[in-house]
Amino acid sequence: MDQRDPAPHDPAPHDPAKARFFMLQAVRLSGVALGVLGALILGGILPLPELIGYLLLAFGAFDVFILPTILAKRWSSSE
Repeated sequence: MDQRDPAPHDPAPHDPAKARFFMLQAVRLSGVALGVLGALILGGILPLPELIGYLLLAFGAFDVFILPTILAKRWSSSE
């Protein structure tokens, strides 16, 4: 009379919508971090060339405002 539990079942199956939501939020958060670094450089707090500050600020804005839209459209067209 062996009463071992069968293999544990995953209570929550993989949800692609949830994974995509968290990916979009991670992209936005990284964009904010890039923007803050760029602003710190442009404000003279971090001793790096201004060009790097402008580039980080531009890439951060792209990550926050444009890249999530591109990803969402790509994901919606793939289904």
